[in-house]
Amino acid sequence: MHLDRRRFVTLLGLMALLPIPRLGFADPREVAMDTLLIDKPDGGVPNNSLPVLIYHRVIPPDAVDNADYLEHLFRSNGWPPQWRYPVYTFTHFHSNTHEALGVFSGTAKLQLGGEHGKIIDVKVGDVLLLPAGIGHKQISADEDFMLVGAYPPDIKADLCHDELPLLAARTKAVKAVPLPATDPVTGHSEGSMLVWHKS
Repeated sequence: MHLDRRRFVTLLGLMALLPIPRLGFADPREVAMDTLLIDKPDGGVPNNSLPVLIYHRVIPPDAVDNADYLEHLFRSNGWPPQWRYPVYTFTHFHSNTHEALGVFSGTAKLQLGGEHGKIIDVKVGDVLLLPAGIGHKQISADEDFMLVGAYPPDIKADLCHDELPLLAARTKAVKAVPLPATDPVTGHSEGSMLVWHKS
């Protein structure tokens, strides 16, 4: 069939209505989210006035590889993934960065906030966004419990222990950590882009 100018323009108009694949980008998805405020120090753990964000069912049911999916999601949203590992079984925190933890296998009980902190259950598809200074440790876990860990760009997370004599200096360091430019799960909208920027 001869394609004259009028048919060509019509065809272009129809093509504009077709969905364009977003290869290389994370799909924006509505996910349920809880917040947990841990704003008081616990021993040598400073914690933070920003709430912990806990996203649920982040991994879609048709994901081929859960870990790959989370790494792609974090990377696409400006949070380069840096490791796959469980959570340390001692209380620790980071004074120089916020941290995203995505569960890709198993279940666990984690304690947030320090030795007197709240114990929460996490499972596959959960993502925790921990503000700098929030204490965390693994209380118990399945043998296959594993996470993807990610931080904002160009960050090498420090590893701080619960040490009361260092609390003042670490609290000051935590307060100096800037808000992230993007959210590891939702990108440029929702999540920490709303909740943390309002805090």
